[in-house]
Amino acid sequence: MVEVLKKYIPERAAAPVFALIKEHAVYLKIVNERVTRHGDYRILADGQHQITINVSLNQYRFLVTLVHEIAHLVAFKKYGRAIKPHGKEWKHTFQFLMLPFIRPEIFPSDLLPYLARHFKNPKASSDTDAHLSVALKNYDPPSNKNYIFELPMGSTFQIYNGKIFKKGKKRVKRYECIEVSTGRTYLFQPNAEVDIID
Repeated sequence: MVEVLKKYIPERAAAPVFALIKEHAVYLKIVNERVTRHGDYRILADGQHQITINVSLNQYRFLVTLVHEIAHLVAFKKYGRAIKPHGKEWKHTFQFLMLPFIRPEIFPSDLLPYLARHFKNPKASSDTDAHLSVALKNYDPPSNKNYIFELPMGSTFQIYNGKIFKKGKKRVKRYECIEVSTGRTYLFQPNAEVDIID
C-alpha cells in the first residue's frame, strides 16, 4: 500500500499516511475527477469508513485532501456525529493531523508559507483559500483555463457545465458575474477556473 500511495502523494509522506489509513481502518478509493469536489468521506451501510479522492489531483493537493478527509473521520469518532462538518472540532483535528507533514522534505519551500497560513484556521476547502489554491495549481499539468481574477472586467467566460457568464465588479473577496442566458447574478471565488470566450 505504501508503494501505491507513492504514486499519488510525496514519497516521504507515504509511510505516515499509510499509518493513519491503517489506524483508522480507512477504505481509500481513488476515483475519476469530480468537478465539484476533490474528495469526500462517508460511513458505508456496513460501518466501513470510505474516503474517495480524485485521481487527477497533483501530489500536494492529493495529500492535503486526503488528510482533510481523514480529519472528518477522526473528528466524528472523537466528538460524535453532531458536530459541524467543518466546525472547530474538525479544524483542530485537521491541524493536528496535518502538522507533521508541513515540512520541506514533503512540500516544496514555495508552498510552505501558504500552508502555514492556511492551517492557522483551515477552511472547508483548500479552494476557498485563493492564495493556497493558486500556489497548489502551479504543480498541476499545464491548462488553458484562466482564473476569474485574471480576466478583464466585462469578459465573457464559460464554466464546467457550459453556462456562460460576464465578469462584473469585485465584492469584498468574490466577483459578481452575470449569467448571460438568465441575467442572474452569481458570486465567484477569484480562483475559480474558467474558459474565456473571445
